[in-house]
Amino acid sequence: MSATALLTLLAASVLLVPLFKRFGLGSVLGYLVAGIAVGPYGLGVVSRPESVLHTAELGVTLLMFLIGLELQPSRLWALRRQVFGLGALQMAGVALPVAAIAAALGLGWTGAALVGVALAMSSTAYILPLLAERRELTTRFGRETFAILLFQDVSVIPILALLALTGAGGQAPGWPALVALLIVALAGRPVLATMFRYVARFGGGNRELFAAAALLGAVGIGVGLNGVGLSASLGAFLAGVLLADSEFRHELEAAIEPFESLLLGLFFIAVGMGIALPLVMAEPLQVLGLGAGILLLKALSLYAGRRLIGGDDALSRPLAILLACGGEFAFVLFTSARSGGLLDGPTAELLTVAVAVSMALAPFLLILNDRLIQPWARNRQAPPFSTIDEPGQPVVIAGYGRVGQIVGRLLNAQGVAFTALDASAEQVDFVRQFGNKIYYGDATRLSLLRAAHVQDARLFVLAVDDVEASLKIAELLRTHFPDVPLLARARNRTHLMRLRELGVKDVLRETWGTSVELGRRALQTVQPEVDADRVVALFTAHDLRVLDRQQAVFHDRAALIALSKNARAELEDILQGDAQLHLTTAAEGSSEAPKTVPDGAA
Repeated sequence: MSATALLTLLAASVLLVPLFKRFGLGSVLGYLVAGIAVGPYGLGVVSRPESVLHTAELGVTLLMFLIGLELQPSRLWALRRQVFGLGALQMAGVALPVAAIAAALGLGWTGAALVGVALAMSSTAYILPLLAERRELTTRFGRETFAILLFQDVSVIPILALLALTGAGGQAPGWPALVALLIVALAGRPVLATMFRYVARFGGGNRELFAAAALLGAVGIGVGLNGVGLSASLGAFLAGVLLADSEFRHELEAAIEPFESLLLGLFFIAVGMGIALPLVMAEPLQVLGLGAGILLLKALSLYAGRRLIGGDDALSRPLAILLACGGEFAFVLFTSARSGGLLDGPTAELLTVAVAVSMALAPFLLILNDRLIQPWARNRQAPPFSTIDEPGQPVVIAGYGRVGQIVGRLLNAQGVAFTALDASAEQVDFVRQFGNKIYYGDATRLSLLRAAHVQDARLFVLAVDDVEASLKIAELLRTHFPDVPLLARARNRTHLMRLRELGVKDVLRETWGTSVELGRRALQTVQPEVDADRVVALFTAHDLRVLDRQQAVFHDRAALIALSKNARAELEDILQGDAQLHLTTAAEGSSEAPKTVPDGAA
């Protein structure tokens, strides 16, 4: 590939991938479109996609190495039911009907089975970053999604091995392959561990050298197994498994991941280059219909299967929608099947384009769920708001989560009655289990605030977690109940300034106190000779002054950035000046502290 082609490819990636991520369409789709743009059916900068694909397959190899590193026995045991139960159910629930349809359309049973398995795969490279970005990896459906993806990724290994052993992916390997596998299984771990200990001991902490050793281990075993007729991905996967419980695991992940991400992006670009646009243009309805059919069939199968074994709609629906798209390993399997004669060229091309279309349509399916289906389902399933059947209390608390509950416990301890409101039916049910009286209702509705007798309250505590809901409630209170004192929780500095704009004066940042205390203890640990309490007091007073100045330029981003930079330098001058003054005072034998240090504030 020429330097001009490489520059064009990089430019297309830098331009398109952030744009697709910005609109929630995912980086994988951005890479595919970049490949189409520079490939033989686009600008024609790269005329032979297979030359790029050959290099880019190293990204898949490194991905399999990272997947192997995730397969710690303890983690597999903890997720055994989800991985081997849900994973196998998902694979069978999609692969069997797809294989039956493919066989009915004329494919041989071996080819039909491979098509079924390939289309059952989902995109790990698309789904896991998306879950992390949405902060849903730790939710129940996020954990189940990860478990199913793990099963899919692991199942690729025996499939590739079977393709090689049967000769479908080339010449069938013989005894040398079995001997090589045995050698890797027995000697791989001690050899790799010795190499990494050598680098760690004599490499002087050189991260680049450790990355080179990680690449040598992953790619070296892959190339070795490839030389005896097995898949390089299988070798890299085995290398990862061998090191999953080693002390180098986390450092290996950190060293390999940048290369894996870059090369996997190159792999998707190469796949995009190979997408036959003439086929799409000649049969647009067939291609789009097949891509949409993959999404629909997978989503329905996953949803029905998860509901069948006891999952509710709130769990089954997002799980089915996320896993409905095609996956990157389908491209790998179709390439192997085509080279081994299991699929003819036109069929492999059509299926490759259909999988790419399913990946392109998947973000729109997710947007449809977020904006239409989920709100409709929530409203349909949500119980009616509670009827407030008690007279007004001295305090009303809106938002009875982790912050509101602590406020309520303190008030309870002193015998102060309050009315608690929360807009989450699940949270209300959970809190009621512990004997707490709480009303289910949306405090952004004026009718609910009137029903809670806010007009008679001596204090309104605004502890709602959602920023926009918090601002709407604050606006209602300042407009309709201006005489009721309002104490508000702010998630961050920006939320605080927006509340101040609405006339809310008593606002506390939820992480401020904890953060300052952590900073004070950090100073005490690393600089025990410094008066940490004094530094914290100076820092707090300065932060409050800066906050007032930032409030004045809150809507001028350039001025706000400039002020923040100046404030950082200003704080350094204040602390250095105070330290110098403290030394001078100590030298003169005076114990009088400066009187300008203000009290700390939240």
